[in-house]
Amino acid sequence: QRSSNELYLRCQEFGCEQSLLSRPDGSASFVQGDTSVMAGVYGPAEVKVSKEIYDRATLEVLVQPKVGLPSVRERSQEQCVRETCEASLLLTLHPRSSLTLILQVLHDDGSLLSCCLNAACMALMDAGLPMSCLFCGVTCAISTDGQIITDPTAAQEKESRALMTFAIDSAKHSVLMSSTKGSFSVHELQQCIAVSQKASEKIFQFYRDSVKRRYSKSL
Repeated sequence: QRSSNELYLRCQEFGCEQSLLSRPDGSASFVQGDTSVMAGVYGPAEVKVSKEIYDRATLEVLVQPKVGLPSVRERSQEQCVRETCEASLLLTLHPRSSLTLILQVLHDDGSLLSCCLNAACMALMDAGLPMSCLFCGVTCAISTDGQIITDPTAAQEKESRALMTFAIDSAKHSVLMSSTKGSFSVHELQQCIAVSQKASEKIFQFYRDSVKRRYSKSL
C-alpha cells in the first residue's frame, strides 16, 4: 500500500484551467498525469417538453471519446458522472430547465473516469451552479499481488486484478458513486474506499488552490 507521501506526489501531477471556452456557461480542462479531459456546461436553458421534469432541472451528460463515436464504455461513464452530479447539484432550484455537461476526452492514459469527474466538478463550479457539496473522483487499481495503486496509468490498469473509481463528496468525504470491475474482497473494497477518501483531501485542496490562483490573477 502506498504511503500518504506517495499519494501526495501523484496529486502534484494535476493541472486545471477554468473558463477556457467562450460558448459554454462554464468550462474547465483537467489533467491527471497524461490523462486530460475538457468539460463544458450549458444551462440552465429551455428543455424539450418530452424531457421536462416539473420539480427539478434535467441533467444530460455526454462523453465524447478522443476519436470515433461514443461506445458502451462512454455510456457507462456518462451514467456514473450523471449520478454524481445529480447527488451534488441543487437541481430543484431550476425546475423545468435543462443542464448539459459535455466531456471531451483529449488524452487517455488511465484513471479516465476520475479525470472526467474532476473536470465536471470544476466546470460546474465555473458555471456558478448551486451545489450542496463539491465532489472529486479517485481511481484505485489492485495489482495481482494485492497492492493498491491510486491514479493508475493505462498500463497499470491493464495489469490490475480489479479497478475501482469512487466519487467522494467534500462535505463528509462520503462515497457518492462507485464503479468497480474485476475481482476483489469486501476488505479490499473497504481499503480502496479509505485510500480514496484520503486522496480526496489532496484533490479538494488542489481545487481550492487553483480557484484561489485564478481569482488572485483577475483581481
